Amino acid sequence: MGETGNLRQRSYDDKKMGLREALSLIKTGDHIFVGSACGEPQYLVNGLVEKAGHLADNEILHVHTLGVAPYAKPIYSDRFRLNAFFVGINTRQAVAEGRADYTPMFLSELPQLIARGIVPIDVALIQVTPPDEHGFCSLGVSVEITKTAAEKAKLVIAQVNRQMPRVLGDSFIHVNNIDVFVEHDEPILEVSRPERDIVSERIARHVAELVDDESTLQIGIGTVPDSVLGALQNKKDLGIHTELLTEGVVDLVEEGVVTCAKKTINRGKIIASFAMGTRRLYDFIDNNPMVEFYESDYVNNPIVISQHEKMISINQALEIDLTGQVCSDSLGYRFYSGLGGQADFMRGANLSKGGKAITVIPSTAKNGRISRIRPLLTEGAGIVLTRGDVNYVVTEYGVALLKGRTIKERALSLINIAHPRFRNQLLDWAKKRHYVPKEILPFPEIEYPEKLRKRVILKDGSKVLLRPIKPSDATMKQHLFYSLSKDSVAKRYFGSLKAMPLKRIWPYVIVDYRNEMVLVGTVEKEGNESIIAIGSYSRIPNTDMAEVALVVRDDWQNKGLGTTLFNYLVDIAMQQGLSGFTAWIMRDNSRMMHILKKSGYPMKYRVEGNLIHVELRFKKKLENNG
Repeated sequence: MGETGNLRQRSYDDKKMGLREALSLIKTGDHIFVGSACGEPQYLVNGLVEKAGHLADNEILHVHTLGVAPYAKPIYSDRFRLNAFFVGINTRQAVAEGRADYTPMFLSELPQLIARGIVPIDVALIQVTPPDEHGFCSLGVSVEITKTAAEKAKLVIAQVNRQMPRVLGDSFIHVNNIDVFVEHDEPILEVSRPERDIVSERIARHVAELVDDESTLQIGIGTVPDSVLGALQNKKDLGIHTELLTEGVVDLVEEGVVTCAKKTINRGKIIASFAMGTRRLYDFIDNNPMVEFYESDYVNNPIVISQHEKMISINQALEIDLTGQVCSDSLGYRFYSGLGGQADFMRGANLSKGGKAITVIPSTAKNGRISRIRPLLTEGAGIVLTRGDVNYVVTEYGVALLKGRTIKERALSLINIAHPRFRNQLLDWAKKRHYVPKEILPFPEIEYPEKLRKRVILKDGSKVLLRPIKPSDATMKQHLFYSLSKDSVAKRYFGSLKAMPLKRIWPYVIVDYRNEMVLVGTVEKEGNESIIAIGSYSRIPNTDMAEVALVVRDDWQNKGLGTTLFNYLVDIAMQQGLSGFTAWIMRDNSRMMHILKKSGYPMKYRVEGNLIHVELRFKKKLENNG
C-alpha cells in the first residue's frame, strides 16, 4: 500500500467508532435520514432507539423500509416522528393513526429537493461496503436518494457491512465524505419472490403480448409484475431501465432474454437505483459490470426514460375508474404506499418512440367481493395517474387501450376487462351518466374467449391478429365500414348502404361467443389498432346450422385473409357443435364464392334473383376425409 493508501486507511481507522459513541453525535431535533429498503442499516436503526436515549423531537425520514422500524412504535412517539416518502407495511399503522407523516413525492424529484434543502437532512444513517483500495465505499443495494442524502447531511454515519454487494455505477462515496464508520456484519435484508397465482399468471400472459423484442423494461413491485417477468422467456434482446431491480431479471439474463444489447442509451447495461430480492440477486449484482445503479433523479427522469425506444413501463394499481383515473397509493383515506416512480416511468414510456405504459390490476379485491374497476374511485383515493397518463390497462380478462380514446370508448374497454359479475352494474352506471349510449345491450356474463386469439401470417408476409370482437370495438367497426369501397359495401350488405351509425353497430359487438361469433382481423401501427376484416356466424334458431358473412377491407383483399378468416370460423363453429354454414351471396361476389369452394366442403345452392343461397355441411367433409 502506497503513502496515499496509508493515509486513506488511517482516515478510515480514525473514524471508526462503537455504536453508542457514534449515535451520541446526533443532536436533539436533528432530521435523520435512514437508508432505504433492503439497504437499511438495521444495526444503526436498532441502536437509535436502544442506545440513544438522549434524543427527542427527531424526525426520521425514509423512502421505503422493509426491516426494523422501531421508531414508529407508540412508545417512542416523544422521541421520534416518522416522515415517510413511501408507506411500507411496517409503518402503515403509524401513518394511519397520525403518529407518522406521509409526504407524497415523485422519486425523480426527491434528490433535488434534498440537495436544495427543501427536504432538510442533518444526519444520514447509511450502509456501505468496506472501502476499496482507492477509498471508495459502495452503497450497494440502495442508491436512489441515499447518495444525495449522504452528500447533503451534516453528519454521515455508515454501517460497514462486508455482506453488502459492491454495485457499480454512480453508487460510490469516499471515506473522506463519511464522518463515522461503525463496523457490523449482518445479512442484507431479503425479500422472497411473491407466490404467483392464476390471476397474476393470466395478466402476465396478456402483458407479454404487448412486449416486443428489443424493448427496454421497467418493472414495478408485486405479484403481477414478477409474473410478467416469468412470461417473457420467448422474447429477444430485452433491456432493463428500472428503479427497482428484482430477482426475476436474473432469470431472464441467465436465459439470454435480457441482454441490453439493443438499448438506445446505456447499451449493454442494466440500469436501476435499488434492489430487493434474495442473496441470489445480491450475488448477481456484486461487482457485475453489466449492472449499474444511479440516483433517482437520473433513473426516474421521464426525459431520460423517454430516450429509450420501445420503453415498456409496467406498474400495478389498486383501483381505476371508468374514465381512466388510477389510484395506487391509498385505500380510500388510508395511505397504503406512495407515488414512487410510477408516474415518472409511465410518462417517460408514453413519450418513448414505440413505448407503452401498462397498468396492471387484478379485476377484483377482497376475494372477489368488489371490483377494482369502479364507476368512481373510492372516496379519499389519490389519483397517481391522471386520465391523460394512462395508456394500456390489463386485467386477467384482457387488455384495454385508453390512450387517445373517448370517455365512451374508455368506459366500454374497461367494462369489457372487468370481472363478468360486475360488468352490467358498471354499464348501467355509465348509461345513467351518459358516458355510453343507452341503447348498448347488456354484456353477456361470460368470459371473453381469450384462447381464440390467433396470430396469422398471410401469403405476402403480413401479420394479422384474429380475435373475437369486443364491445369496445364499435368505433373501429364503424371506421372499417367507412373505409370500404362502394363495391365492397354492396357485396356485403346487398345494396348501397350509405351510413353505419353506432346504434346499428351495438348488437354486433356484444355477442355470446357461443350461438354467435364475430371475429375481427386487426393490425397495429404505432400503438393504434385497426380492424381490417370481420367474419361472423349466427346460429339459425332450433338448428345446427349458422349463417356466415365476411368482409375484408379493399387494400387487404387478395392476400388470403378472407380464406384464413373463414377457415378459422369453421374450426370454432365445429367446436360449438355446429354442422354447417349457410350464406346469402350476391351473384357477382366471385371472391366469396371462391372462398366457399376452396374450403372443400360440398355445397348446395340455389339462385334467387341476384342472390345465391349456399349451404355447406362440415361433417360430410370429415367423412370424406376419413
